[in-house]
Amino acid sequence: MRRRRHPSDTTAAGWALIEPLLPVPACRTEAGGRPEAHPRRGVVDAIRYAVDTGRTWRALPRDFPPWSTVCEFFARRTADGTVGVLRDQLRRTVRTGAGKTPQAVAVIFDSQSTKPPRPPSGGYRAVRRLRVGSWTWPRGSTAPGTLARGSPSHARITRASGGPATSDRWSAR
Repeated sequence: MRRRRHPSDTTAAGWALIEPLLPVPACRTEAGGRPEAHPRRGVVDAIRYAVDTGRTWRALPRDFPPWSTVCEFFARRTADGTVGVLRDQLRRTVRTGAGKTPQAVAVIFDSQSTKPPRPPSGGYRAVRRLRVGSWTWPRGSTAPGTLARGSPSHARITRASGGPATSDRWSAR
């Protein structure tokens, strides 16, 4: 067993809570299997270190098992639901230790108690708008269905019938 070197390493009491929730190693089942090359506590400590520091698997220090072993262990335990069971059980333990019910009963959101974000203190910057029909767009942008002036594919929108009020169909000329 390696010495406890990182703040994220599990204590003896923490490991006593986590170890029974992990599945039995394959070498201890009736079907049998290869023994694990690295101690489970070291693998769990490596996972906690990666989560705590925000580092990638490949950036784990050398005193942990190889990153591929840690990553594979985490992927397998996530896929079989062990990580979810572990999280739920630890949450129940913490809540009951604090004198609360094992599951949260209700959550109340009050929109009146939160304030919207304030604009930056640089003052108010008005945006000049271009009016096309009954819609407005910020100046410099183009309305849907139109192309910017001066571009090679600039199209002037006109009525299909050629008259201003005889048809509702539009075409590009």
